[in-house]
Formats: sequence, structure tokens, C-alpha cells
Amino acid sequence: MSLFARKPITAEADRGLVRVLGVGDLVMLSIGAVIGAGIFASLGTAAAGEIAADGTVIRAGAGPALIVSFLLLGVVCGLAALCYAELASMIPTSGSAYAYTYATMGEFLAWLIGWDLILEYAIGNVAVAVAWSGYFNSLLTGFGILLPDWLTHGYFQAKMSADPALQALLTEAPRVFGLPILLNVPAFGIVALVTVLLCAGVKESTRANNIMVVIKLAVLALFVIAGAMHINPDNYQPFAPNGFRGIHQGAAIVFFAYIGFDAISTAAEETKNPQRNLPLGILIGLGVCTLIYVIVGAVATGLVPYEQLRSADPLARALELAGLKTVSWIVAAGAVVSMTAVLLVFQYGQPRIFFAMARDGLLPRWAGKVHPKRRTPHVTTIVTGVAVAVGALVAEENSIYDLTNIGTLAAFALVCLGVLVLRLREPNRERPFKVPFFWVVTLGGAGACLFVMKGLPTRAWQMFGIWLVIGLVIYFSYGYRHSVLRTGKPVVVDKLD
Repeated sequence: MSLFARKPITAEADRGLVRVLGVGDLVMLSIGAVIGAGIFASLGTAAAGEIAADGTVIRAGAGPALIVSFLLLGVVCGLAALCYAELASMIPTSGSAYAYTYATMGEFLAWLIGWDLILEYAIGNVAVAVAWSGYFNSLLTGFGILLPDWLTHGYFQAKMSADPALQALLTEAPRVFGLPILLNVPAFGIVALVTVLLCAGVKESTRANNIMVVIKLAVLALFVIAGAMHINPDNYQPFAPNGFRGIHQGAAIVFFAYIGFDAISTAAEETKNPQRNLPLGILIGLGVCTLIYVIVGAVATGLVPYEQLRSADPLARALELAGLKTVSWIVAAGAVVSMTAVLLVFQYGQPRIFFAMARDGLLPRWAGKVHPKRRTPHVTTIVTGVAVAVGALVAEENSIYDLTNIGTLAAFALVCLGVLVLRLREPNRERPFKVPFFWVVTLGGAGACLFVMKGLPTRAWQMFGIWLVIGLVIYFSYGYRHSVLRTGKPVVVDKLD
């Protein structure tokens, strides 16, 4: 059978997950996933650029033109979101872009996209956990609690930083067998806590997310109101200090802020009336988040000179430099809650990708296990949680942002092309939601994703290539030989104890 054999599009039978989510839940999941580390952490790098430890400029920042970067990404992701909406309404399963690609362009590309989605969720969550730790430490400082630096920064975070204080940790930290002990314990702890919550059940997790979303929106509203009253118009000059190059590279950095809307589609098998509710949840959520980003970006770059936003906690830092220390502390507290919601939604999404791939035989049967009482894919939830928590102990976030972004953009591009392929192959198939002007949207969306990918540094492409090679080894050593489509032997996950 061909590597590009397609999985037939049929309504999946219930395989243990329970449908409890409505449009409101999906929109809140979207805000929970999208409004987080991208705006609370990578916004600073996108505005001010990135400088290596030796002073070399790795990439230029957008400056106050960051709002243009956000608008550019809103268009790019809007095109991809329309394509997601059409495929999600036709293929309401847990696999997200993986399932869509399987049905439109075949098993081999579906595997690569599934492997890419691990970058988006599991690897991306390492960066979110590290960013969460930065804000958590700022919050503790407000209470007069100072944790040792060697317990709040990972080894690679110090190794790759241009900050002399972090570089000094490499020689000042305690050592075991000659190696410096640099472990980001708060990042490890929050991932462990979120993993436990997710194992409790989807409704419990959604309820917790909704509470955190309300808090994060209130905090961002406070930032906008307090910051707007202290804007200095001079900070908007020059508006685009590095021209379109800065806007382009800034967009590539802050794309991390948008990737969460994909997580909604992983909830397909836990959504009531997914043919109607999934497209609404995806499109409404993306629209709301884009508006929030533009407003916050405009206030942040007007509050202080954009160079001063180069920080692990740029919003709190901007308020502190503007003399608003009390508001800065409140925003730091809100960021801790906000990024906890992102961790929750991303950790929610990854096990469901594994669940879908295991059901198709491309991963071992244990990856499709569902808890007999909680009805959650608890085994993959725990495995993902352990992997992310351990990674967060030592990781550096900027390179992870890049790796996550390039993998996600590749997935988005294939989703756009998948809509086009399916329209040509099966033009008469029922589509509860149809992409308007599909030639423009599909080709434009795929091209826009590739354009944003070009703004990522060479190291991101190198790491992405290594990641794909690892994925190919796993596919041909296991997935190819155990594929349900290829062997005709279904995987019955519900009978697993």
C-alpha cells in the first residue's frame, strides 16, 4: 500500500471520550491557549530583538511596529483558521491537523504532521513553563521571597543567555561531579500540578481554565488602562526601527502567541455538535485574541522604549520602569495564572494527538488508553507531563519558541493545502462549513505560513530537520508496520485496563 494512502472520512465512533463542551467552552479554551506566553513573554523579544551572549544580533526586533506583526499574524492565522474550520466540521475527531492530513494527503504526511504537533504542544509547553517560572519568581519577590537563582534557572537558560548575571551562575552554582546544578524547580512544579488536574477529567479541567481566562482578561484590562495613562508618544519613534525585516522577524518570534487555536480542534470528540461548534469556537476565539494582542502591543511599546522590553517578563517590566510597581506586581500575578491556563490547554491537547495516532496504529496501543472512570487518555497525559516537566528543569525558552513555531507553521500550511486537495478530489462531499474563495484562502494561507517560516533563524531550521529525521526513524521502525490502514487490524483502546 502506498505511503500516501488516505484514511476514509467517516464519523468516528465514540471511543471512550465524552461530549461535554459547547461554543463558549471552546472560545474560552482558545483564549486560555492563545493569550499566554506569547504576549507575556515572547512579546519582549519580538519588539526588542534577540542578542547572543557575545553581543551578536541574532535577529532584529519590530519595535513599536510590533502591532503590525500582530496584524500580519492575525491574517496568516485567520486563513489557516478558516481551513481548520472546514476540516474540523467534516472530520470531528481528536487528531487535529494530523487527522485532517491523514484524510486528505495520506498516512506519511499525516505522521510528519503528528510529529510536528508534538513540537507545538509538548515541546512548546516547556517554553511556557520556563516563562511561567520567570513571572512566578517576580511574584514571589513582591512578597519578599527570594529563591536561589540556581533553583529557578535551567542550565541551558544560563548557558545561552546574554545576561552576565545568568552567565555567572555557570561558575557560582553548586556542583555535583563538577557539573553546575541549575534546575528550574518552579517550572517543573507547575507542569506536575497541571498534569494531575488533567487526569481528573475534561470538565474539571475546562472549569479551571474558564476561571483562569476571566482572571487573565481582567489583568490585561488593568495593564491596558493603567499603561494607557502613562504612554509617552516619543516611544513610538522610530515606529519600525528595523524596517520590514524587523516586522517580519518579530512576527516569526511572536507567532508562538497564536498557535493555541489549534488546540480547540483536538477537543472535537469532547464537543457537542462539533460540526457547528468547532468552526465557531476556532474563528471567534482567534478574532478576540488578535484584537487583544494589538491593543496590548500598542500600550507596551508606548509605555517604555521598546529596547527595554527585552526581558523574561516584559509587561511587568514595562510597568515597573514606568513607576507603576503595584500594577506591575498585579500583572505578574495575572501572568502566572494566565500561563497556567496555557499549560493546561497545551497539556490537554498533546495526549489527544497521541490518542488519535495510537488509534490508527502509528503509536503503541498503550498511548490510546482511556481511564475507565475519568474517561481521559491518562497514560499519555502522564507521559507528556513527565517529559515536559523534566525538559522545563533545564531548558532555554527562545530556541524552543523557534522550534515550536516552525513545526506549527508547517502543520498549518498542510492543513490549508489539505482543504484544497479535498475540494478537488471530493467536491460533492457535505461540508457543514465551507471556506469562502477557497483558492485564495488555501494557497494564500499555505504561502503565508511559509513566508513567516522564512523569518526564523537558521538554528530553527537545523533543529527542525533533526526532529523530522527522528520522526522518520520512529515511523518506519514502528508506525509503518502497525498502521491500521495498512494491516486492516483495528486498535481497540477501550478494552485496555
